[in-house]
Amino acid sequence: MTLYSPPFWLKAIYPRELTWNVRTSQREVFLTFDDGPIPEVTPLVLSILKKYNVKATFFCVGENVKKYPEIFEKVLNDGHAVGNHTFHHTKAWKTEYNTYLSEVEQCHQLVKSRLFRPPHGQINRKIARKIGKDYQIIMWSVLTVDYDKNLSGEQCLNIAIKHTKPGAIVVFHDSLKAKERMEYALPLYIEYCLKEGYSFKVLGM
Repeated sequence: MTLYSPPFWLKAIYPRELTWNVRTSQREVFLTFDDGPIPEVTPLVLSILKKYNVKATFFCVGENVKKYPEIFEKVLNDGHAVGNHTFHHTKAWKTEYNTYLSEVEQCHQLVKSRLFRPPHGQINRKIARKIGKDYQIIMWSVLTVDYDKNLSGEQCLNIAIKHTKPGAIVVFHDSLKAKERMEYALPLYIEYCLKEGYSFKVLGM
């Protein structure tokens, strides 16, 4: 079962170091993108964001930053925030503790951010306590599931709209498997939010 928006009980059993949404009295949302940067998708995302003059936060895989430094620089030069998504998009539940910390540090050497999002949302208390000393661990309140080939772009859009509220942290992906659904849903989601009086903010600022 996919949880498009995490219920209170899930937040309660996860470590307290995790950020699921931003406390705000303003109509603000926080767009985030996971798994890039890659040449096939990230420039497309940047062009959509530029069209609407919207800023976002990109949680980058270190290996991709190393392969495509010019695209990473483009993300920064366009005024977006970046975050750490480990070096190899590593799953915490299947990785030895010190190896996982090394993955985070390897990515930090390239990304230089104190924002961190665990790939696949996988984290445990030991890792959270350690990483939480140096990073703000960012989860989400809206998961668009744009990576799911069994969903349509319209379904992803409807999921995002249904669960959006002030302070929402919304996850899209600048990845190949998400491209088709993201390309459909993202501009329509931005248009919806702007029409409803929301502004878009970046995390960590």
